[in-house]
Amino acid sequence: MRWKSGYSAATLGPSNTGKPMTDFFKLAQPGITELSPYQPGKPIEELERELGLSDIVKLASNENPLGPSKTVTDGISDQLTELARYPDGSAYLLKNKLHEKLGIDPARITVGNGSNDVLELVARVFLAPGLEAIVSEHSFVVYPLATKSLGADLTVIPAKDFGQDLVATSGAIHENTRVVFIANPNNPTGTWIDRDTLTAFLDRVPSETLVVLDEAYAEYVEEPDYPNGLELVDQYDNLVVTRTFSKAYGLAGLRIGYSVSHPDIADLMNRVRQPFNVNLMSLAAARIALDDDEYLSQSVRLNAEGMKQIMDACSQMGLEYIPSVGNFLTIDFGRDAMPIYDALLHQGVIVRPIGVYGLPNHLRVTIGLPEENARFIDALQKVRSAE
Repeated sequence: MRWKSGYSAATLGPSNTGKPMTDFFKLAQPGITELSPYQPGKPIEELERELGLSDIVKLASNENPLGPSKTVTDGISDQLTELARYPDGSAYLLKNKLHEKLGIDPARITVGNGSNDVLELVARVFLAPGLEAIVSEHSFVVYPLATKSLGADLTVIPAKDFGQDLVATSGAIHENTRVVFIANPNNPTGTWIDRDTLTAFLDRVPSETLVVLDEAYAEYVEEPDYPNGLELVDQYDNLVVTRTFSKAYGLAGLRIGYSVSHPDIADLMNRVRQPFNVNLMSLAAARIALDDDEYLSQSVRLNAEGMKQIMDACSQMGLEYIPSVGNFLTIDFGRDAMPIYDALLHQGVIVRPIGVYGLPNHLRVTIGLPEENARFIDALQKVRSAE
């Protein structure tokens, strides 16, 4: 058995106790040993250490370039005196705010430490060895991580035009299929599914198979026929919709998201959810953010303008890209993109390589502030002219 360090147990020899080294990989669940750790976008501090650079632009993690709303930062300061106390594990006030703003029945809500946490909760409740989840090629890596960590089977459906092929997906569902993960829009491609296509799919899915609709970027979408999953939950008992405050609401650092589902599904998920999985500051920030309509509008407007700025630059440079309705654009360089990624790092610009998603010729670029977008464009022009 090969250890992560690259050494075998025999090579390492006895432990400090004099006993033979224990092969912990052999003791772990099989699904765990097949996984690789999730790799986030490179932090600014890491690039500073590696290359000794300053004035770095990070466009790698689909964060909101505006930073948090001032309304939020001012509002959560009131919570500082309560830091010695546990948060409300039921998230009562946040659930009622979601009901007030979005019309969601509180009994349908499960809160999480980011929407990733909620995705894991769905998997924990409904997946196990012998059961299956279905995902699309080029879909968010957390779906297979959550599935395989539980020893469940994973079926990957080939993408269609970089997006999810729901006809092929429905054809792959069988009696052991418990969960189908759909990202709308999809990360990292930015592709999306229209309402008619989605509802036609939902109509075909057996009631015993859950459909998890990940809408992390929903607030950015301005297409008229984009489906709002929150409006579909009442029609489809097996639909689970996940949302997050990490993107358009600018709260990625506080890690808070939620799901909306049939009350029985929410009840089951809440049974395995850690009692205080969302902290006090996050709960307060999310409540305040839901009332800051101007900030949300500004975020969406800035994103649309920045998307056009980068798309126009790509067109001028003769670069293809995948049309996106998220807050990022995935650019096709027609060859291995890692040398371009590395060269951009030396220019002080961090973007995201996505070979792990099966797209080694592409880089994903988060939409930033106008000056950040311009910095990326200038750096990319310099890198390409040096080739």
